[in-house]
Amino acid sequence: TDSLIDFAERFGAENPLVAQVLAGKSPHARASELVKGTRLKDVSFRKELYGKDAAALEAAHDPMIDLARMIEAPAREARKAHETQEEIKRQAYGEIANARFAIEGTSNYPDATFTLRLSYGKVLGYEEDGKQIPPFTDFAGFYQRSAEHDNQPPFDLPPRWIERKAKLNLATKFNFVSDADIIGGNSGSPVVNKANEFVGIIFDGNIQSLVLDCIFSDKQARAVSVDSAAISEALRRVYDANPLADELEGGK
Repeated sequence: TDSLIDFAERFGAENPLVAQVLAGKSPHARASELVKGTRLKDVSFRKELYGKDAAALEAAHDPMIDLARMIEAPAREARKAHETQEEIKRQAYGEIANARFAIEGTSNYPDATFTLRLSYGKVLGYEEDGKQIPPFTDFAGFYQRSAEHDNQPPFDLPPRWIERKAKLNLATKFNFVSDADIIGGNSGSPVVNKANEFVGIIFDGNIQSLVLDCIFSDKQARAVSVDSAAISEALRRVYDANPLADELEGGK
């Protein structure tokens, strides 16, 4: 729904492609129609389609496949235009970076422009509105947060998580924050401790970390990571994925 709303707002309701995609319906109604009408969520249907040619896919008349075919050509054109513009900006950024390093030398370090970079920091809480924010959250807090909002969006939990609550060790650490400077493309990066052990995955920064785009500050700016213990606990207790958890933990 959100993607269709954004699409319509950016291009306008009168845009021919927008009109074709929405098919005379509201973004919410169209999204509901697509999700309910597609058979792609059926594994057997996907297996049936696998390896078939374009004509067979077209003949399937699945709404999601039809949508993908409808937007493929315009999307490729938009991607090409985007990449052309981005290349101009990348080259300009390279010139700016060269000028910075010519002036500042190695006293400054580059943004993580999708190249290998190591960033370091400490697991550290912070103070906000006179309240001390601890560095770790846990599963207990995860469920408590949802309950405080009556399990309503955006704090609603999937049914599986509600059903499996009793199986979880609620004291297991869930997320943690650190003062590592992650601005510029570190989301999804592994976090290791000083013993070179995997302890989590960076996935975001708190609102105060936006300042890092301009200047480094460790007063409140924090990188947010999911704890490796939470990953293992969820895989084993919520998703029954013990073989995957064993592999990640080095057992197999």
